[in-house]
Amino acid sequence: MSLSAALLAAASPTPSPSETTPAVPSLEDAQESATNAASWVEQNWSTWLAISLRVLLILVIAAVLRVAVRRAITKLIDRMNRSVQSVDGSSLGGLLVNVERRRQRSQAIGSVLRSVASFLILGTAALMVLGTFEINLAPLLASAGVAGVAIGFGARNLVTDFLSGVFMILEDQYGVGDTIDAGVASGEVIEVGLRVTKLRGDNGEIWYVRNGEVKRIGNLSQGWATAGVDVTVRADEDLDKVRRTLNEVAEKMSKEEPWNELLWGPIEVLGLDSVLLDSMVVRVSAKTMPGKALTVERELRWRIKRAFDAADIPIVGGPPLLTEAPADADPTAGMAAPSAYSNTASPQAQAATPLTPPSPTK
Repeated sequence: MSLSAALLAAASPTPSPSETTPAVPSLEDAQESATNAASWVEQNWSTWLAISLRVLLILVIAAVLRVAVRRAITKLIDRMNRSVQSVDGSSLGGLLVNVERRRQRSQAIGSVLRSVASFLILGTAALMVLGTFEINLAPLLASAGVAGVAIGFGARNLVTDFLSGVFMILEDQYGVGDTIDAGVASGEVIEVGLRVTKLRGDNGEIWYVRNGEVKRIGNLSQGWATAGVDVTVRADEDLDKVRRTLNEVAEKMSKEEPWNELLWGPIEVLGLDSVLLDSMVVRVSAKTMPGKALTVERELRWRIKRAFDAADIPIVGGPPLLTEAPADADPTAGMAAPSAYSNTASPQAQAATPLTPPSPTK
């Protein structure tokens, strides 16, 4: 330590214990602080009250509007279901209307609409509350816009799948239990989601199909299906006999169970579908329950084959059958004549022999 610093330290007075003790506020100081606080509260209580009332009003209006919109959506969905059921009041329509499927579809549509309405109403109310507290919303909205654009570019496939699933449910393109052809896969629908549809294939496999990748839908379970059978007979067959036999098969099958429930129309013999030199094709068709066309076709082929065998009407078609040659036939009759080229000494074989290349000159 330098000499000047030591002299200054010695010359400075040592603080006494009374000086280090914090000063106790007096009664006048406390009264002055309370007066200042009361005046500040008196000056700002109106602002606080206005902000509180505004926030309360926003929350009450948002809650009431949310409840009203949700109830309106529920009533709208119920009214749509009642109108569809009244339109499809016929016997065929009653079979087409699946109550459980329609209930699931209504629940899905109502859930989506209610969620969207709640998000919009509550989000708007939250922004209005923040604006009431004089919070600058411009940075928040700008950040949300940038984040939304980034998420939109990064998850555009997810957004596409979600929107496709929403419109698929709204339009009732297919439902659980339907057999559909989605292009990328086909089978029975076992689960319908807003992003993915699960299908059960013919061999038992499960296909997960994204809704955004489906470009076309072939629903094989809506309305009715057509069972068609082509019967090929000889060109010289009696057509009246063929028609009579087919009509007998159709009439008998239409009266037996369970085929009378699967058939939604009479089995009709449409006539000749094509006429060839050695055969004719007779077309048989029937309107069936959705998804049961293949079963009806198999049973119809079975019955037609048995009836044709009993009526001695052969069914032709396919590759020709190989017939055995008679025992006394000449085995060399089908052989070709020997060629002159088979004998190496013949002039033809000699003329066809390639020439020997000349030896190189030494």
